[in-house]
Parts: sequence; C-alpha cells; structure tokens
Amino acid sequence: MSTGNRNFLSVGALAAAVALPVVLFAGFAYAQVEGQPTPGGIGLPATVTEVGRETQFFYNGILLPIITFIALSVLGLLLYVSWRYNEQASPVPSKLTHHTGLEIVWTLIPILILVFIAIPSFRILAHQVEIPESKLTIKVTGNQWYWSYKYPEDQGGGFGFDQLMKPDAELKEGEPRLLAVDNEAYVPVNEVVKLQITAADVIHSFVIPAFGVRMDAVPGRLNETWFKAEKEGVYYGQCSKICGKDHAFMPMAIRVVSREKYDEWLAESKKKFSAAESRTRLASSEQAR
Repeated sequence: MSTGNRNFLSVGALAAAVALPVVLFAGFAYAQVEGQPTPGGIGLPATVTEVGRETQFFYNGILLPIITFIALSVLGLLLYVSWRYNEQASPVPSKLTHHTGLEIVWTLIPILILVFIAIPSFRILAHQVEIPESKLTIKVTGNQWYWSYKYPEDQGGGFGFDQLMKPDAELKEGEPRLLAVDNEAYVPVNEVVKLQITAADVIHSFVIPAFGVRMDAVPGRLNETWFKAEKEGVYYGQCSKICGKDHAFMPMAIRVVSREKYDEWLAESKKKFSAAESRTRLASSEQAR
C-alpha cells in the first residue's frame, strides 16, 4: 500500500472516530432549560408532554442510530473501495457491470429500513392527530406579527387578548430576549388543552418545542392540535413560517400553572380584558361618529 493510501485511510478512520460519538450523543439534551433555548445546549429541547417524549425517543432511539449506521457504512465502503480498487492495487479494472443479487440487496434493504421506521412513525402520528377529550379549548390566531388568544365563555373565559413580544427595555430579570411577551397565555397543569389555530392574514406556524406542538395557522382554515403539560413553568416558542418583515419577532409564551392559580388568573383576566375590549369598542364608535 502506498503512503498516499495509508494517509487517506488514516484520515478517514480519524474522521469516523471523531464523528461517531458526536453524532450519537447530539440527539440527547444536555444542560437544557425547560421551555426555552439554552446557550451551549446540545440536542433537542427538554419536553414536558407524552407526545414530546415519544417524538424525541423516535428521533434519538430509532432514527439517529439508523442514520449513523448508514453514514458509517457508506464511509467504510468508500474507504474500502478506495484502498482495494485504486490504480496501484488493481491496475486491471473489472469489466463487471451488473450483479442481480447485489441489485436485489441494495433495493430490498432500504425498503425494509423504511418499513421499520414507518411502524413507530404512524403510531406517533396517530397520537398527535387524535385529540383526546379536553377540558380547555383555546382559539389561537396568527397576525402580522403577533398572536391572539380567545378563551371560550362556556369554560369560564369569554375574553380574548393579543400577545406581542416585549421590547428589550421592558424585560424583567430572567425573561428571555426575543421570547418574552406582554400577555402570557395560561393553562392548567396535567389537563388536556385543545388548540384551534388559524391566521388572519398570511400563513404562520404555532410551535412550542417543549410541548411537541407544531401546527400551521392558515387563513380561512381552522387546524386543531393538543397538549397535556405535566410540569408547571413558562414555555416559549416562535412562528416557524417566514411570514413577513417581523417574522423573527413573533414569539408565543404559555404559562402552565395549577388549577387553583389558573382559576384565579381566569377571573382576573376576564375583568381585565373585558374592560379593555369595552374601551376599544367605545373608542371605535366615537371615531365612527
């Protein structure tokens, strides 16, 4: 074997040795803060829902090992072919052009891999789209460039409010820049929450990574999704559709609290936002006159 081939194989083996642990461990969340991005964090964000855990296990436990195996297998094959069939080792090239058995194998193996992936994938998809009986329904509307929430009257609400990003000057200690909002949406912990999502202007996308929730907000269409948060806290997300000039400044924030605190917030917000809506209507009628 020539010096050039030895160097080539050495570099390839070193690259594989470095890449393997990085790839295998990249899927696991280290030093992640629940509900928001973490500087220096690795992997998927921490999740607080059953659907989120299932989705992350599907990625970390099934997809990532398969992807790693395929990538290393292809790398190994390339290295072997480069060593075994280079010009010096094999000066007379083979004239073989077809091999029926090999063609069957490299067609059958990808099909079997896809079938293996499809089984848990369909199960997770069914869990995501089949909405269980919910105790709370919230209508969420995407606007350029903020979110609007409406809590139904028959569930103790009967009010709505807009949710806009807080400017840097108004941030409190601990609030994340570009994610904190003026009016957080509240939901009770350990209860199924159904979201009805639409848009008023262009297509937006409602995403809360910690809940495993992602749903497009489409004008003229009412999409539905759900979550059941198992831990109290504030969970942030951002619109993931390029929806215009201020797309990067359209976060959403949901605070998960106990049922008692949620009921208190509901009573306070009903007075607060109902009064605000009355003032808005009064101002609009005076302008019309």
